[in-house]
Amino acid sequence: MRDAPAVDIARMLQEQGASVRAYDPVAMLVAQPLMPGVEMFTDPYSMAEGCDALMVITEWNEFKQLDLELIRDSMRRPVLFDGRNIYDPLKLRQLGFDYRGFGRGYNGQANNGVKQPEPAKAAP
Repeated sequence: MRDAPAVDIARMLQEQGASVRAYDPVAMLVAQPLMPGVEMFTDPYSMAEGCDALMVITEWNEFKQLDLELIRDSMRRPVLFDGRNIYDPLKLRQLGFDYRGFGRGYNGQANNGVKQPEPAKAAP
């Protein structure tokens, strides 16, 4: 847990003035002393309530099975950063999320991982 990216990310966000909340289905007791000032929650739905953005940085199956509409409706702004690319970008956008998948690229048109159709080629 000491080397988990969540610890460094939380610390960096706090240094920039963010209020940070966290939920982990397994490592909460281990994480809490490593992340002072981070508000810990016992479920992802109460953690998401009123948030301006969520960052998923684990691949736990529980996160793949979330009721994303409930999450979206509880947030102040439906912004989701997907650090493990566990979600389908098109589906998340269709649900109304401002979605960013790490490492998927960004072309300035918010397609972020959504495969765009190839332009039609002219016949010779």
